[in-house]
Amino acid sequence: MKPFKFKQFTIHQDRCAMKVGTDGVLLGAWASIEAQPNSILDVGSGTGLIALQMAQRSSATTIDAVEIDDNAFEQCVENFEASPWADRLFCFHADFRHLVDEFDEKYDLILSNPPFYSEDVSSGDSSRDASRQNASLPFEVLLAGVSKRLSSNGSFATIIPFKEEQRFLALAAQYGLFPNRITHVKGNPDAETKRSLIQFSLLEMTPETDTLIIETDRHQYTKAYKELTKVFYLKM
Repeated sequence: MKPFKFKQFTIHQDRCAMKVGTDGVLLGAWASIEAQPNSILDVGSGTGLIALQMAQRSSATTIDAVEIDDNAFEQCVENFEASPWADRLFCFHADFRHLVDEFDEKYDLILSNPPFYSEDVSSGDSSRDASRQNASLPFEVLLAGVSKRLSSNGSFATIIPFKEEQRFLALAAQYGLFPNRITHVKGNPDAETKRSLIQFSLLEMTPETDTLIIETDRHQYTKAYKELTKVFYLKM
């Protein structure tokens, strides 16, 4: 499989179950860094894509990732080391639960593009299936861990299926996490809403809500989508 080349870094993904996709790029481009986070954590990093996007966009001195899969962890480390920001990037080879229990580090920004196929699916590739099924990182486990590792003024950004939004928001509230921003993602103007980008904090407020449409027609990207992703994609 060919590497995926972005403007400032390259993702090798031949040993990763989950390849570079729109969801990950969207999250890494959309997450707000207005608060100028100094420490960032990417949960379930896979190829390292989102952590690398954060390294490009922010001046955070600590950008950590956690990845449980052996092959994905090794490839993530290689992608980090080959990037211009190797000195700021580090990947833990661990279950997120272990990281939460064993370390005291608090993060100003936590991100996760979590596995969210709750259905029992099988592609014949066990690593890919584990990456896609939320049994490997249930929403409850993710949110409980985030609530323990988020700094008092920090935020947590994620992307989930729109159909899971209300359940996810209700679960998050149980852990003291409240939405500040929500963007609903549609493939085209006539499509159903497919994804929800949500950024949480410990402060309860009425969230800013909007909609992002990716294409007007096949490969005809909207101005908003191009504006969001142009610092990454070579052809935007």
